[in-house]
Amino acid sequence: MFHRRSSYRDWPLWMLLNAILILLNPSVHAESVKPEAAQIVKEAFDYYRDEASVAKVEMTIHREDWKRTQIMHAWTVGEDDSLFTIVEPAKDRGNGTLKKGNEMWTYNPKINRIIKLPPSMMSQSWMGSDFSNNDLAKADSIIREYTHKIIGEERHDGKKVFVIESTPLPDAPVIWGKEILKIREDLVFLEEAFFDESGKLVKTLRFEQIERISGKLYPRIMIMRPADEPDHFTRLRYLDLEFRKTLPDRYFTRNTLRDPPTPDFE
Repeated sequence: MFHRRSSYRDWPLWMLLNAILILLNPSVHAESVKPEAAQIVKEAFDYYRDEASVAKVEMTIHREDWKRTQIMHAWTVGEDDSLFTIVEPAKDRGNGTLKKGNEMWTYNPKINRIIKLPPSMMSQSWMGSDFSNNDLAKADSIIREYTHKIIGEERHDGKKVFVIESTPLPDAPVIWGKEILKIREDLVFLEEAFFDESGKLVKTLRFEQIERISGKLYPRIMIMRPADEPDHFTRLRYLDLEFRKTLPDRYFTRNTLRDPPTPDFE
């Protein structure tokens, strides 16, 4: 039996559009994994930091033979602005950090001085913890200056977890050789591991005690642990946390770093 040869006029509309797309960009299928991984990372960071937040945070710095606990108030807007100030213990009260974009300032009330941190100090410890100044200032650089690919999948609390390898772009102004992220399918961060240029693990940030906070699932505890010092870690625990639509610009000035507001938790 003779069969009429099918022409493009017989194709469903969706098939025709796909064919046109492939003809215009033959590599679209081969590169589809990269945008997917990058999208997961971007959406997870957006979910994590939200539009704005007000928090009361307990920071415990643990060492082999001592530990120190401080209480901080924190205000953030998106990826650019943040203000941290210590309220307890009394001897540390008033010490603070202001971040505006990639620039940072610190304030020490004992000498009544605001100091802008130069690039040479960005890798140093933030407030004596296992977090660095760079961890705060470059929090969003992984979105702009890295490529991403999914290298595995796991399960956590019945949910799929994407294991994503993030590698810096050529000549990107970053200090890490790569990062490995573990992000749940509901955009909750579980882990961020930092590696040097030789591929050696330097430190790991883990997100724990995931519960509903201010209307969404969120980790109440974060623990940063150096790889070569198992007895060292810094734990951040949210005592209060509220997400907001925005915060006043006046919260993120050097005057406010010197004289911070009192959080207005609802």
